[in-house]
This record gives sequence, structure tokens and C-alpha cells, in this order.
Amino acid sequence: MPFIFERQKIEDVILVKPKVFGDNRGFFMESYKKSEFFENGITVEFNQDNHSKSSARVLRGLHYQTAPHAQAKLVRCSRGRIFDVAVDIRPNSKTFGQYVKVELSEENKNMLFIPAGFAHGFVVLSDEAELLYKASGEYNPNADRGVFWADEDININWEIDFEPVLSEKDKVQPRLKDINKEEII
Repeated sequence: MPFIFERQKIEDVILVKPKVFGDNRGFFMESYKKSEFFENGITVEFNQDNHSKSSARVLRGLHYQTAPHAQAKLVRCSRGRIFDVAVDIRPNSKTFGQYVKVELSEENKNMLFIPAGFAHGFVVLSDEAELLYKASGEYNPNADRGVFWADEDININWEIDFEPVLSEKDKVQPRLKDINKEEII
């Protein structure tokens, strides 16, 4: 099996560790294999692939899309190093408002599966970082929403000792208590 699937403290969020075959020429790994993902509980169909590049100290998020356009994501950092964060925003979930944070990097090659109903964000820990991620739905600008990255009610420990670089949009996102919970899956 080319993957290890590790359920996180919010068990719907899954850290995926690929088997990497390396030698003096470089490496090879599978980054997705539908049959194995389905066998391990990741049964969403991915419809869009995204690639982003961010500079040092950039923090993006926390982003999500409203129903019926909510997206599950499979996130991988192909260059650099990030802390990737998934916040449970499903109103009826026993883990509502809790988060999972993992380090993703070009070295560890791990991936994070984030189900629909979670807000997603990351902070860049290296000079720059590139993320590749699969999404279960296409981007819909009318469904685009967010939660403030430093919401005290969530209290994410970003483990950074710098002021992050934010988009204008991310500077003014609402607090979790202020989002429209009827829009979430």
C-alpha cells in the first residue's frame, strides 16, 4: 500500500502519508489513488485541482464555501513548508470550533484531507511555499466565505513569532460566532 492514513483528533480530517521511492536520481510517489482513498474512507470525487504560491510569512485563510458548493480538499505542500489548519465549522458537529494543525512540507510529502464543512488556512514557514490541492467542487465566488484567522474563540496556535502577511479580505473576515451557520453543510 503506497499510503498510510492517519485520522486526526477530529477523525474526519485525515493525514495521508505517501510511500516515497527515492534514489540518486530523485524520487517517485503516488499523490492520489482513488481505490486506496475510497478503501480508507475518503470517498469524495475531486473535480478541481489548484496550485498556489505564497511568500514567506503569508497566512491565507480561513476559507470555505457555502452549501451546496462546499468543498472537501486534499492539500499537499510541494515546495517549502507550512502549517496547514482545518477548523470544524459544521454547526451540529461535536467538534464545532475545534481545529487540526499539521506541518506539510516538500520534505515530508504528507497530505491533509479536509472534508466539506471545514474552514481551511495555512501559514508559510519557509521563504516561499507552493501548495497543490484537489477540491471536490469547483470554485464559486458567490459561495466564497471565511472566518477570521485569529478568532479568539477558536484560538489557533499558529506557532509564529511574526506578524503574518494577510490579504485585505482575510483581515476583515467574521468571527466564527458571526458566520451564517445555515449556509454550512
